Amino acid sequence: MADKQGKRLREEMAGRMGAGSKRQANFELLRIVAMFMIISLHYLVKGWVATPFPFAVKENPVAVFAWLVEAFCIVAVNCYVLISGYFLVESAWKPKRVRSLLAQVLFYSLLIPIALLLAGTVSLGDMDLYNWIGFIFPFGTEHYWFATAYLIMYLFAPILAAGIKMMKKRDLQLFLALLLAFFSLEKTILPVYLATDRYGYDFGWFLCLFVAAGYIRLYGISWLEKQSHAVGGYGLSCLLIWLLAMASNTLGGEIETLIHYANMLYAYNHLLCVAGAVSLFYVFKNLRIREGRLAGTVRKLAPYTFGVYLLHEHILVRYEWMKWLGVEKVQESLLFVPHLLLCALAVYAVGTAVDFVRAWVFARVAAVVRRRP
Repeated sequence: MADKQGKRLREEMAGRMGAGSKRQANFELLRIVAMFMIISLHYLVKGWVATPFPFAVKENPVAVFAWLVEAFCIVAVNCYVLISGYFLVESAWKPKRVRSLLAQVLFYSLLIPIALLLAGTVSLGDMDLYNWIGFIFPFGTEHYWFATAYLIMYLFAPILAAGIKMMKKRDLQLFLALLLAFFSLEKTILPVYLATDRYGYDFGWFLCLFVAAGYIRLYGISWLEKQSHAVGGYGLSCLLIWLLAMASNTLGGEIETLIHYANMLYAYNHLLCVAGAVSLFYVFKNLRIREGRLAGTVRKLAPYTFGVYLLHEHILVRYEWMKWLGVEKVQESLLFVPHLLLCALAVYAVGTAVDFVRAWVFARVAAVVRRRP
């Protein structure tokens, strides 16, 4: 009996891990999907397709639909952090990962302005001293807010992981509940500005998500293990974000504070966004991808997703690529839907290609350094 149980356990672990120590293709696919969602978020908001609140719902059906798409994509950043926390809570802390992150971010923050200068897209007069400080010190200036928050989360990871594994289940539940009450519940129920609320754009929220991911890794959420529950939780959470936002936008003419609440529904630390992200995480957690061409392709593409973000969110690029791709031509038409899909594919493809070159250069440099006496 013990041998059978041991064999069954080994088979289950092998199925989850894929083959050997390969990255799990289901989570790698979620990374890719999340990056497409992030590109879509930037397209909709920074491309002014999702008209800022308030707007007349009856007069602007395109914006109404754009905010619906936004609602189903807003969970992406939380999913990205949940993936990291889920694995980091059981992984050894690696200083070289910090060096790699620093080098990757600096590669983009420094070389993009140089490349644009050489291409004649920008001139030296377009950039002041503060811009160059941001290029050279991208973490302290939050040139890439996600990279800054992620770096700090990674530095805290070994302490958080040790604490999470040391705590009893009930204590961990209470700890997580208190974190969510401070970062999420308060801003979810109060339609006012809160001095401590960064809308999820900070390392404090990432630490909260790390704890949530650690809890999922150690104890799980049994209700979401059923795939239909996970899919339904994601769909319902995102739909509620959109419905409440449209209602708040419509009533905002009578109660001004509801316009603020409409925007807060699309904050990363809103409870509905958290619920949607955890549900989508479970959709992919329980997804089984057979070993083969698809799994292999996913594993090859996923490591370059962060580079896609660093390329299209550089301060000199983040508001320009929508212009380069002609987003303004479809801002007031439902043609933005196929255009969005094409743009997301283009941005992802270019970002992947550039980061592939970056990784190749880094590998060659590392090989030369290792050979030096």
